Amino acid sequence: MKQTRKDLVHRRHRRVRKTVNGTSDRPRLAVFRSNNHIYAQVIDDVAGHTLAAASTLEPELREKLSHGANCDSAALVGSLVAKRSLDRGIESVVFDRGGNLYHGRVKALADAAREAGLNF
Repeated sequence: MKQTRKDLVHRRHRRVRKTVNGTSDRPRLAVFRSNNHIYAQVIDDVAGHTLAAASTLEPELREKLSHGANCDSAALVGSLVAKRSLDRGIESVVFDRGGNLYHGRVKALADAAREAGLNF
C-alpha cells in the first residue's frame, strides 16, 4: 500500500528524533509545519518542559501576516522564538526539523532564528 505524505514525514521524524535530544544546557528547537501555519518550540526533553514557543497563530504576528503558510511568516516566527529564547538565557539549541525537508519554510525559520542570535 502506498504511504501518504503524512506517513513519510512521521517516519522521517522518528528517525531524526533517535539522535536529536534536548537537554537543559542545549534544548531542542522543534518545528511543526501544517498546511496553514508554522509552529516552533524550544523544549527541554529531560524535564519535559517547553521553554519558549511561537507560531503564526499569535495575535502580534497575525496582524503583520497576510497568510501563515509562507516563508515570510516562517521567518517572523523564527525571529520571535529566538528572541523569547534569548530572553530566557538560551543561546544554543539543537534543531529538530520535525521530519520535514530542510527547505522552504523550515529553512526560512531556521535562518531567521540564527540571524536573531540562536546558535545551532
